[in-house]
Parts: sequence; C-alpha cells; structure tokens
Amino acid sequence: MVANDAIDWATGELLAFGAVLMDGHTVRLVGQDSRRGTFGQRHAVLVDRHTAEEYTPLRCFNSASAKFLVYDSLLSEFAAVGFEYGYSVARPDALVLWEAQFGDFVNGAQTIVDEFISSGEQKWGQRSSVVLLLPHGYEGQGPDHSSARVERFLSLCAQDNMTVAMPTTPGNYFHLLRWQALSGRRKPLIVFTPKSMLRLKAATSTVADFTQGSVRPVFGDPRPGGPGGVRTIVLCAGKIYYDLADKRASTGRDDVALVRVERLYPLPAEELLAEIGRYPAEAEIAWVQEEPANMGAWPTMALYLPGLLHRPVRLVAPPASSAPALGSSIAHAADHKAVIESALSLR
Repeated sequence: MVANDAIDWATGELLAFGAVLMDGHTVRLVGQDSRRGTFGQRHAVLVDRHTAEEYTPLRCFNSASAKFLVYDSLLSEFAAVGFEYGYSVARPDALVLWEAQFGDFVNGAQTIVDEFISSGEQKWGQRSSVVLLLPHGYEGQGPDHSSARVERFLSLCAQDNMTVAMPTTPGNYFHLLRWQALSGRRKPLIVFTPKSMLRLKAATSTVADFTQGSVRPVFGDPRPGGPGGVRTIVLCAGKIYYDLADKRASTGRDDVALVRVERLYPLPAEELLAEIGRYPAEAEIAWVQEEPANMGAWPTMALYLPGLLHRPVRLVAPPASSAPALGSSIAHAADHKAVIESALSLR
C-alpha cells in the first residue's frame, strides 16, 4: 500500500493505533469480533492456523506506560459499552474504543449512551473520552445491518458534550483518532465507520495524507476547475459521497459541487461558511443522504443549516420510514439509485 501510495481504511486505523502507542498512550480496542474486524478487514491479531498461536504485531510498541490491548467482547452491548465507558473514566491517558459488529447493535447499550456517555459530564462532572466505532452504511443488508442511528446521537448533542464524526478517508480517520488521544479534549467520540468503503479503491489515502496535515471537519470539492459555474452545492456525509462522485463523473455535471461534512457535531460552521462562500450566491444548496428523511443527519441539519447559511436547504433522501432500512436489496438498490439521480438533477 505504501509503495502504491494508496492506504486503505483498516491499515490507516492500525497506523493511528501504532502512532498513539509511540506517543506513550495505551490503546484499548474491545468489540464484537474486533481482533480481525467483522468484515475481515483488520489484522490486529494473527492466528497460526496449524498451532493456534497468536501474534499481535502492534505489541512491539508496548512499553511500561503504554500497551496495545485488543479483545473480542461478549455479545452484550449494555455490559460491554458500560465497562469501556468506566475504563475510559479511570484511564484518561488511554485511547479506549468499543466497536459494534454492526452499528445498529449499539441500541442494546442505549441506556449507557443516554445516562452516561451523553450526559455524564453535565450531571456529575464525570469526563470520558471513550470512542464508539459504529459500522454504518446502506448496502442493502436490511433494517438491522445498515444504520447506527445517526439521528439518535445527534439528538443528544448539546453543550459541546461529545464529538460525532463520519469520516470518508483513511487519512482523516487516522488524524481523528490521534486528535482524540492527544488533544486532551476528554469528550466521547462517536465515529460512524464504513463497511463497503473498507475496500473501495476510491476511498484510500496517500502516504502524505498521514504524514502531513490534521483532522479536517469539512472536505471541499477536490475536482479541478473554477467554482464560478456551480449551480448546485451538495452537502453530504459518509459513503454516499463516492456514489455521487461516480454519478457526476458519468453524467458530466460540472455545475454540481460535492462538499463532505466529516464532523457532524460540533457543526463546523466556520469551515462550512468558508467552503460555500467559494460558490455563486445564487447556487442551490441541498443536503443528500442515504438514510430516510426522518433519520440520519438531516433532522439536525434542517434545524441549523438554514439559519447558518441564510439560505434554504433542500433535502434529497428516501422517504420517511418507521424502519431504518428496507428489507429487500432490490428495493434498496432502486431507492438508492433514485436518490443519486435526484441529487444530480436538481436543476
């Protein structure tokens, strides 16, 4: 990957863990199948298939003050998330992460999220920097394997109580994890991590993305060309960006700009205003998401974006739904195609 200058998500993540260890901080990753990753993407622990001997490469960075700890947890989200929250309170110097097998499963720990993660500091002055890694993305896998319920976490956000992010590149994820470990912010971090993007060639980062820069809350449109001809500014978060970019390339819609909101809370107001300010004032603004209209980031964006931008924001999303996703992969594909086509044909 280094030779090809294209580092994928899981490798970028392990690079972050190794760098944090080298900086003298313990890294503790616990979750449902976390040693290898639910999607076979992570190689935190290697197992000899003949002898069953285990090898954990990142332990070569262990020291007296910093250790790499990685465990597969039991399938009880309430117990596991509660324990990791408490561990993060007791070990403020450590990067403590809990990973769901699918982000949907964090609903089994909703009491911990409501009573401790989102409000512990406000109620008791109890600070935690626990990280929740929640695989999220609509790939037609059904209503229990698609949504980490972005809307639920954003509805709990106020008074700068936590950070909610949906990064789209391994490089930005790398910097996000390092920032969480080294910034001293001491707030919980919710990361909606990818599934299909784990192996998407477009979703890789160069070596320079890791050795330079810092975490970015907003990604402007990377395409060449001036902004003067843009008629529609599409704001989005997560993997839908890559679907939109593919469709734009195939249709030649050079008058559409794609802006990624990588940090959903705190809302990156300054960065959004600066990015949108590059385009004509008469350009239409749309929020595009793969989640149903009553879910995802839209309920929060609808509350804040129009006032921030002093312009209307149009929604492009599947219709409101009582379930987080469709049960049919064929119906999902049709709905998703309709969202992408609608987003690229606003004008």
